[in-house]
Amino acid sequence: MANILCIGAGFVGGPTMAVIAKHCPEHRIVAVDINAAKIAAWQSDHLPIYEPGLKEIVLAVRGKNLFFSTEIERHVAEADIIFVSVNTPTKTFGQGAGKAADLQYWEKTARQIVESSSSSKIVVEKSTLPVRTAEAMERILNSNEKGLFFDVVSNPEFLAEGTAVEDMQNPNRVLVGGQQTPSGQRAVQAIVDIYAHWVPRERIITTNLWSSELSKLAANAFLAQRVSSINAIANLCEKTGADVTEVAHAIGTDSRIGARFLQASVGFGGSCFKKDILNLVYLCEFYGLDEVAAYWEQVVRMNAYQQASFVSKMVAAMFNTVAGKRIALFGAAFKAHTSDTRESPALAVCRELLEEHAHVVITDPYALESARADLHDVAGRVTFEPDPYAAARDAHAIAIATEWPQFAKLDYAAIYETMVHPAFIFDGRNILDHNKLFEIGYNVYAVGKPPLTHFENSNPVL
Repeated sequence: MANILCIGAGFVGGPTMAVIAKHCPEHRIVAVDINAAKIAAWQSDHLPIYEPGLKEIVLAVRGKNLFFSTEIERHVAEADIIFVSVNTPTKTFGQGAGKAADLQYWEKTARQIVESSSSSKIVVEKSTLPVRTAEAMERILNSNEKGLFFDVVSNPEFLAEGTAVEDMQNPNRVLVGGQQTPSGQRAVQAIVDIYAHWVPRERIITTNLWSSELSKLAANAFLAQRVSSINAIANLCEKTGADVTEVAHAIGTDSRIGARFLQASVGFGGSCFKKDILNLVYLCEFYGLDEVAAYWEQVVRMNAYQQASFVSKMVAAMFNTVAGKRIALFGAAFKAHTSDTRESPALAVCRELLEEHAHVVITDPYALESARADLHDVAGRVTFEPDPYAAARDAHAIAIATEWPQFAKLDYAAIYETMVHPAFIFDGRNILDHNKLFEIGYNVYAVGKPPLTHFENSNPVL
């Protein structure tokens, strides 16, 4: 039996430890966090995050071999293996501000591990970190006067929020990187042995430390690049009368390209894509690869453009003003099936609409409280409404910002009767039946598609 600890009980640490506990009943798993309210939520029936299937697993193993605690020092002392899943946001100060990763929390955690330990341990990088961070961490951990030795292993997460539990239980790969020394390879094998309880061995990839660290940044950069690429094409579709859905299908059938991440939208969000790309940009600049840095930075710039242009085209379509108009924003989460609103396009759209003096009403099945917290500085100017029908009542327009399947199933004929006319729908996720909406009476604007309007001269599409 091993004592496994995770420092950080958030969107990564919580689901990861729950799944490990489910499949490794012989191990004792503890997730700790400095946020007492978060730990209390993990110990209740109202978990602090929403992920399909997560609650069922937590309830099945909690109190048996899965525990949640704020007693970090005690559990560090008891642990054999420590997963570190602390926040690594983009720096807002000093060198690399706006691009580099802020590693102060990781370093504080490393020093806390040394201070609280009386035995050697394996420390696992679960947070997304810059290449060669492990080298710095090893120096901090092993510069101790206790005679302790710490092996650092990189095990980046590849969980997509909304499918995190399924991704963890049935991953297409698990990546474990370690030092090419006898001790480092034993540490790698210890982590491999955990995942081998349920993951086929051929899906567990072992590499050196630096390849593992870079692979996480590269994977997110490649995925985000595809989103920005199809959104760039969507803008061209709008100018030429092409339909981006048809274009995406045509190019997606090419086996060299594939259909994944070719859905045009208001843009990507979440805690990883933007942060990881900017981290990659900073690393390229640090090593003098300015052209490479500029290439990747354009992915982020295209995403920002897509979000800003969504609102600009809304304003243009609605007679060049949304001031004083009620806009029902359907969605707050950055994607469906999660309560996470970090870097959410929906909240970026909300702020842009507020700048235009619109009255914004946000509805979302799971993310309203997160949205309220993220919009704390303007929350007094926003209405948070759990019922989409109530949100749309007396609204001039509906904007679909998150691809929740619930939104596609609403009775839009009934909603239309409660709205101010002419009524508009701006489908930022292309999830609705646009022809049917047009027949009901809506003026429909979708991403990368010709508009369907009841006006003689249609305005630009999204």
